[in-house]
Amino acid sequence: MLNIVAKPVESSKKKLLWLTNNLRTHDSFYWQHMSPQDQVVAVYCIEPTWLQATEWGWKKMEVFRAQFLLETLIDLQQRLADFNIALYVFMTSSVEVIPLLHAQFDFDTILCQQHWTKEETQREDFIKQALPQVKWLQDYDRLLIQPQHLPFAVADIPNVFTKFRLAVEANLIINPPTDDAIRLNSLTLLPYSSAIPSITDLGYHPFTVDVRSACKIKGGEQAALNHVQNYLWEQQHILRYKLTRNRLIGADYSSKFSPWLANGSLSVRTLYQQLRLFEQQVSANESTYWMFFELLWRDYFSYISLKSGSALFKQQGILSIQHSWFSDSELTKQWISGYTEYDFVNANMIELGKTGWMSNRGRQNVASYWAKEKQQDWRIGASYFEAMLIDYDVHSNYANWNYLAGVGNDPRNRKFNIHTQRERYDPQSAYCDLWLSCRA
Repeated sequence: MLNIVAKPVESSKKKLLWLTNNLRTHDSFYWQHMSPQDQVVAVYCIEPTWLQATEWGWKKMEVFRAQFLLETLIDLQQRLADFNIALYVFMTSSVEVIPLLHAQFDFDTILCQQHWTKEETQREDFIKQALPQVKWLQDYDRLLIQPQHLPFAVADIPNVFTKFRLAVEANLIINPPTDDAIRLNSLTLLPYSSAIPSITDLGYHPFTVDVRSACKIKGGEQAALNHVQNYLWEQQHILRYKLTRNRLIGADYSSKFSPWLANGSLSVRTLYQQLRLFEQQVSANESTYWMFFELLWRDYFSYISLKSGSALFKQQGILSIQHSWFSDSELTKQWISGYTEYDFVNANMIELGKTGWMSNRGRQNVASYWAKEKQQDWRIGASYFEAMLIDYDVHSNYANWNYLAGVGNDPRNRKFNIHTQRERYDPQSAYCDLWLSCRA
């Protein structure tokens, strides 16, 4: 419970910056709604429901993503302070925190990301009802292509990615990233601790990053921008991206931009801009195009989520396909701990459990095994990925699981042949040997 101990600060222009998955200062819409004389306070709420067990036994956010989030918040607090904006982080629900902050600070405007998934919009609706006098300014700042620049209405977005891609590429409009950050004249402080919680505060045990991990990265905007500089400009790994993206071992076989994109510490428009500059100044090839191709997939799944609403999370999926799904708790344990009949599935699941990371190739195989081969409720798998992945993104995760479970956007409803996949992508068993050696 928040303890209100000070009188409100008098000001004619007070704004609350409510941060969710836009944890950055670059390419941020809120700057255009601020002036130097404004008083601004930023807030991030670690929702208690994220730390509670789901019906399947794991928390909505397990330790790897929690650590990445805390690193991101530490970095963001320092960066916002450079602009005279204080960031407060609470382990209390936003529906409780924000009305209490209003009683303390008397802000007249909330600046926040545009949400459309159920849990997020329910919180927004509650706050809007509690504070009817407050103005809301929101932006689709997770998207590469804004809704008004699509060649069709959201309701008419094709259910097949290729149709979406071709139409978008023929009418491509992408706003450049904004670069209009301003330093406020004064720092507005509130009578709360500004310390970022520790991993133990969140109820987790500290961990050491596994030396075998393919994703030894740190959270935060600065780390994200450094990685863009290194991956594109310094090492130029982007030129080999399409050739290496299906590998399984090592840090640079894929871009690893997704964790920073997921929590918004990296702007997708900034990444796109850097990609285009690289193509203009260094080289453009099939690999640089393929990075753009993957960014379009990310936008596509975001729009499928926007179009489909709550159907994205229902067992029958966005296509309302009825199927006989099972929920075997023993099979769930075997899948998670790496004791299925397929070593390739096992190795990938062990990597996920020990690092919070899994390659895209691995994700496709373990999801196909779970939903197609074992016909287990795909929502169990989606929930486990949500808990474990450091790059968890609600739209990409659930749309991908819809796709791989046969209730989403796969026009061919394909099922992966796991034996063939292992022979193709791990022919010498280097990957399986790397991870199966540590199976409990």
